[in-house]
Amino acid sequence: MRIDPHVHFRDEEQSYKETIAHGLRVAKEMGVEIVFDMPNTARPVLGEEDVKRRLALVPKGEEERYYTYIGVSKEKNQLKNAVKTANSNEKVSGLKMFAGKSVGNLEILEESTQQEVYDTLSEENFRGVLAVHCEKESLMNNSFDSKNPISHCFSRPKKAEIESVRDQISFAKKANFKGNLHICHASCKETVDLVNEAKKSIRITCGVTPHHLLWDSTRMIEPNGLLYKMNPPLRDEQSVNELRKCVTEGKVDWIETDHAPHAVGEKLLAGFPSGYPSLYLYKNFVEEFLPKLGLNEKIIEEMTFGKINSVFELNL
Repeated sequence: MRIDPHVHFRDEEQSYKETIAHGLRVAKEMGVEIVFDMPNTARPVLGEEDVKRRLALVPKGEEERYYTYIGVSKEKNQLKNAVKTANSNEKVSGLKMFAGKSVGNLEILEESTQQEVYDTLSEENFRGVLAVHCEKESLMNNSFDSKNPISHCFSRPKKAEIESVRDQISFAKKANFKGNLHICHASCKETVDLVNEAKKSIRITCGVTPHHLLWDSTRMIEPNGLLYKMNPPLRDEQSVNELRKCVTEGKVDWIETDHAPHAVGEKLLAGFPSGYPSLYLYKNFVEEFLPKLGLNEKIIEEMTFGKINSVFELNL
């Protein structure tokens, strides 16, 4: 069995991008049995009624394959209710915080407010998973130029990710957070190193995506470079090689696709949204690329199922 703990299946107002039903079919074809869907949908998933709304879109007979995150907002009452729902509904995989602008409107940019999230979660004795998109807003810039797609990589530099990860670890420690802090889509060695050092004192994990291990930023200088625009962006060749080494050294906890489909016309012309449908890469990535890195079947099983099953306490 394989689990993808990070997908964006859109649906509802954005069903033209993808539906939950279609996403589950793609997952099945790629060898993925279970998915955890992210909450930054057109109508964000913020509480119990939103969870019910999303679960109602899951095809009959497929219910066991689908879980959803609940998003974290600036509102303390929303966060308290999110914890209550997460604790009572087994189909909620965890909570998700965007510590930087990405797709949707769920970001929490102020460091003081991010600290308040951890404080509240500790007050509520939340012991589940808090997944965080780490890009520090103050270290990003507005240099992206759609006529020069690789500029996106410079507008969201490694430092923005690294320093945001450093922030989250500090906030978790200060709040005595008892849950599992998960750093989503680590794109560089420095992030992985911070996570592994923090494991000495807090519960923390990190994941990597197929696209951040397969490709470097030179994809962005190709004629269709805008198709490879994503957050965090593709890194330079050296950073990719360093990240691959982290995987082979057992420093990364699991694989997550961050599957994020958009219409091609949107990617190239209308708003230039970030995201890549990386679930389509999964089967070849796991069955061909990871073995080429030197990972054996036991390690691959742990990175695609075992550790995820354990941390999220699925008991599968």
